[in-house]
Amino acid sequence: MIWNAFLLALREIRRSVMRSALTILGIVIGIASVIAMIMLGDATTAYVTQSISKLGTNMLMVLPGQQKQGPPSMNSTSRRFTHGDIDTLKKEIINVRGVAPVGSRQMQAVYANKNYATTVEGTNNDYFIVKDWVFASGRDFLPSELQGGKTVCVIGETVRKELFGTLDPVGELIRLESFSCEVIGLLKSKGAAMFGMDQDAIIITPIRMFQRRISGNQEISRIMISANTASAIEGVKASLVSILQERRKIQIGQEDDFNVHDMREMVQTLSSTTKLLTILLGAVAAISLLVGGIGIMNIMLVSVTERTREIGIRLAVGALEREVLLQFLVESIVLASIGGILGIIVGVGAGIGVALFFELPLIFNIPIILIAFFFSTIVGVVFGYFPARKAARLNPIDALRHE
Repeated sequence: MIWNAFLLALREIRRSVMRSALTILGIVIGIASVIAMIMLGDATTAYVTQSISKLGTNMLMVLPGQQKQGPPSMNSTSRRFTHGDIDTLKKEIINVRGVAPVGSRQMQAVYANKNYATTVEGTNNDYFIVKDWVFASGRDFLPSELQGGKTVCVIGETVRKELFGTLDPVGELIRLESFSCEVIGLLKSKGAAMFGMDQDAIIITPIRMFQRRISGNQEISRIMISANTASAIEGVKASLVSILQERRKIQIGQEDDFNVHDMREMVQTLSSTTKLLTILLGAVAAISLLVGGIGIMNIMLVSVTERTREIGIRLAVGALEREVLLQFLVESIVLASIGGILGIIVGVGAGIGVALFFELPLIFNIPIILIAFFFSTIVGVVFGYFPARKAARLNPIDALRHE
């Protein structure tokens, strides 16, 4: 009986192809919108996670100041860190891969007749470990260069392209404002991090050279620490806070004059935000499913009116109410299911297109796709039941008299 009802449904759909196509259009748009929005949201979440992971593995960032919320930033009036802080942290904290002091300044780099505005950072060799940098050529700093503050530097791929083009920069001299700096290393490209920040637009120098030639003081603006494993981060963070409180003479109950940022917390915060936006966008897109369901019900009601005599004949020759109900209900479900399949194809295609255009990761959420198809079928049942029930309850005599 169900198979016969299915064949009858296909016959009626073929009989009025244009009307059927317009009927399922609302379902197609609804399903496609939901799937595309979910794919875009998942891709954005994955992109944020990957972007933050590029900043460093299992990393903690310590900044001066008492700011507790928002993105990491430095308070210009807060007491900075010292080399003594760095030495103590290296000696007393276990389970760390590296401890890197960092000072940074925006500067103009010049080579021959080319110049480029970039970020210059003073640090030590642990910086390359903490931020997972890999050398394309050259080397890191020698102990004598770090201790003596030699005018040497390591550059990123973007700086190389802007100043040297395709040339090998190792061994060349670039000018940073009033002094020259020998390029001893070139870093492999990392690409853009979160918010489009180009991580390759960077020049790295020994911290003591940076302090003597650029900042003019012995202060360290931030500290970057990388734990050996993700499970060791909490222990490293607790030891870090305890040591800095002791060195900076912060009493019990007194607020810290520094702030420790855990990159995992940033990932969780941004991921939660993007997931919430995905849910909201998906909910808005799902409204079109409701509109599509109403369209199906409207067309099915029209179909019942047009086929009243046919229904009357079927009832007169012995068809049961449940058989007429099933016929129209199956027709509604078939319409919704076809719309669901087409919607999945269009939605996945749109999601792939947007992801490729914005260079986002491709994330296929199979459970959401299946749920969307199931929901389209439910729409067919819910909005098809009332017209089917109306058809089944027609009086055969009245139906046969209908013109």
